[in-house]
Amino acid sequence: MESRNPVFNRSPEFKRGGYATFDTRTPSSADLQDMYSAPSATPLQTGRMTIDDVVTRTAMVFGLLVVSAAATFTLVDFLNPVILFGSAIVGFVLAMVVSFSKKIRPGLILTYAVVEGVFVGGLSKYYETAFEGIVAQAVLGTLAAFSAMLVLYKVGAVRATPRFTRILMISLVGYLVFSLVHVLGVVFGAWDSIYWGSDGPNALGILVSAFGVILASLFLVLDFDFVERGIRNGVPQQVAWMAAFGLVVTLVWLYLEILRLLAILRGSD
Repeated sequence: MESRNPVFNRSPEFKRGGYATFDTRTPSSADLQDMYSAPSATPLQTGRMTIDDVVTRTAMVFGLLVVSAAATFTLVDFLNPVILFGSAIVGFVLAMVVSFSKKIRPGLILTYAVVEGVFVGGLSKYYETAFEGIVAQAVLGTLAAFSAMLVLYKVGAVRATPRFTRILMISLVGYLVFSLVHVLGVVFGAWDSIYWGSDGPNALGILVSAFGVILASLFLVLDFDFVERGIRNGVPQQVAWMAAFGLVVTLVWLYLEILRLLAILRGSD
């Protein structure tokens, strides 16, 4: 199998060539009968990734992130910028290490969940203080978007075709470049934020934020496709950690985009 995902390409499973050396004696009729009578090996018995592996590991990573976020949200009365930006930077670095490492590192993935949970919990506290009830709305919005994309993917309405993937990647790069330029312009006083300007949010800010929500939602399709192709092609069980990591990263991104959009809409009232 040739995969667009670097995790699959680095796996020995996809680089192995030829055949293993086995005892080449001719099997007897009794041996053949035993082979035909034996039940087929399950993916679990052969060390291949299953949907249960993905669900279990996603629950572990996401659950740890939620616990960390809830603890930060509950215990922190005053948002310390050092904690907020520090956890954001550390979380980003960990995400990059996990993404580009030649080995799958479950420990780093779980560490990322804890650190990112601190960032999500702290930022959620900030928004909740300004707009009461907004966190619950963002959580419900994230669950609704995830469920909708999963249903659309299962019925075949959206598929991770090469063209679809290419469009998403180009859109992501454009979105990141725009966001970086916008932030730098605001920091150096070149212009007001389109989200939180002196005159309040404008139509462009709402449109850009809505685009971020749509883009994050569509990236779930790539995560679903990663899981489906991995199971179909019998990737090693360890890859389930990367599937879980990808899903959690996208869900966090989606939640933060929805949180910002809701804050903009409520701030414009």
